[in-house]
Amino acid sequence: MAGLIFIGLCKWKGKLTNETTAQSTKYVDEMKKKGFKILGFYWTLGRYNSVFIFEAPNEKDALKFSIDTNEMLSVETLVAVPREEAIKLL
Repeated sequence: MAGLIFIGLCKWKGKLTNETTAQSTKYVDEMKKKGFKILGFYWTLGRYNSVFIFEAPNEKDALKFSIDTNEMLSVETLVAVPREEAIKLL
């Protein structure tokens, strides 16, 4: 069975620099080592600075990611259910 899908809506807490982007790359690399699958990572305009879509083994691992990035990012994390699976619940 695949892991759960999450969408992270992120806001930078400070000025974006080469150092902070390098730190975010380090977090992504660590996530991959822990079994996360990165489905998409986008910089955005508007209310959030980036959107991060990932698959995690469980909710606790996803929560740990949010906690670990707390110094650099404010993250609102959503659980995503594929449309086809949600329709089966009707």
